[in-house]
Amino acid sequence: MFGRLNSVQISRIRNFSALVQSKALVNGNWIDSSNNDTFDVTNPVNGKKIGSVPNMTVQDAQNAINAAKQAYESKEWRSLTAKDRSNLLKKWHKLIEQHSQQIAEIMTAESGKPINESKGEVLYGNSFVEWFAEEARRIYGEIVPSPVANREIIVMKQPIGVAALITPWNFPLAMITRKAGAALAAGCTVVIKPAEDTPLTALAVAKLAEDAGIPKGVINVVTTNKAAPIGDLFCKSPDVRGISFTGSTQVGKLLFRNAADGIKRVCLELGGNAPFIVFDSANVEKAVDGAMSSKFRNCGQTCVSANRFFVQAGIYDKFVALLKQRVEALKIGDGQSSDIQIGPLINKMQYDKVSGFVEDARSKKAQIVVGGTGLPELGALFYAPTVVTDVPPTAQLYTEEVFGPVVSIIKFKDEAEALQKANDTNRGLAGYFFSENLQQVFRVAKRLEVGMVGVNEGLISAAEAPFGGVKESGVGREGSHHGIDDYVDIKYICMGNLKYD
Repeated sequence: MFGRLNSVQISRIRNFSALVQSKALVNGNWIDSSNNDTFDVTNPVNGKKIGSVPNMTVQDAQNAINAAKQAYESKEWRSLTAKDRSNLLKKWHKLIEQHSQQIAEIMTAESGKPINESKGEVLYGNSFVEWFAEEARRIYGEIVPSPVANREIIVMKQPIGVAALITPWNFPLAMITRKAGAALAAGCTVVIKPAEDTPLTALAVAKLAEDAGIPKGVINVVTTNKAAPIGDLFCKSPDVRGISFTGSTQVGKLLFRNAADGIKRVCLELGGNAPFIVFDSANVEKAVDGAMSSKFRNCGQTCVSANRFFVQAGIYDKFVALLKQRVEALKIGDGQSSDIQIGPLINKMQYDKVSGFVEDARSKKAQIVVGGTGLPELGALFYAPTVVTDVPPTAQLYTEEVFGPVVSIIKFKDEAEALQKANDTNRGLAGYFFSENLQQVFRVAKRLEVGMVGVNEGLISAAEAPFGGVKESGVGREGSHHGIDDYVDIKYICMGNLKYD
């Protein structure tokens, strides 16, 4: 199953082999695709095969939808109390916690993410299971004062039914738990389509959900490297009542458009173009710390990663010099080693995009302060952490999300210019700025056109906080108590002709 591996890789695989699945999960059964087709999962560090999974067909996906619908309507799920669902989610949370090391090793093997970051993601992703286990018992209704004496107005929230969850490769556990935790807490059932680059993590956490006692058909996982026809099925099937997608804006728009015919509930967490503003009033050392954590986590492959750095003229030289020192000190290599901070990009398409953006900026007279090259001595998908200054507005690094370890720095004169440049994009997921001026903090936080703002902070995600964007960065919110909203319908009940005498 694992191809040719060295002794270190074999040793690691023995540690988590029980969680590595080679089949998809439909209606409580671990199955192959109906045509027995498979596709390989490879390690981006060296391109070697680490496993293979079923390449499921549209009919296989339809079977998963049927199973989810049947499970939703069954007494084993629909009749469960909120407390029962909460207890099952708590058991799932406990099992993920107990197997955190094995899951992290699977994640690192298939995504190239440094092992310490993978461990961090398991903790972060599992926090959503814990959070929504608690929220399951807090999906409150209302009793509204009636304008008529013999009537009562009751408002209740009920699950929408089957939800299709389409998740990305950059956070292969957290993007599943953030969606599935909320859906299950609300009483929905789910069909999960994980990214083709990282299906093993998804299957591992699904196995633990099964072990936790979550009934068959409640969680189904469909693996495929042909996402488009299955995504189209999710949009068109009358049995799928909600779609949650994290990924590119282009694909999100397509799903949004195709789901319109069925008037489905749609939650989209799409691409960003996050500004990172450093004002003259900032603590420059803290700003550099924030830049490193925001930009280089997961090799820059996060949707909330800072993309355009706007630095005020008064502290520009100091910021660039300090950032250069920190970037040069980053340790790059195979993420299985605990001292590695930067791993490879996920695949060749992403590598070509990142290197192409840098070459485009170079051709337009931007200055490469550090990096700007591939690192073939480490592997075909490694790209050096890079700092580029004097980036012109016509450069792709300025106008588009790079999704890689590249810092693009633009100098600005005053606050008005910084806000104009930061908001001059059709994306609006996250934004960051550093300032020690309290009045400026409130002004800028309110005027940034994004869904999430980090003030003097480069890491902003938490289960307790609502995650999502504005403009073309998406609709809906995940995490927090708002994360339940996309999986429930509000029902109004009018009770009339009551007698209180």
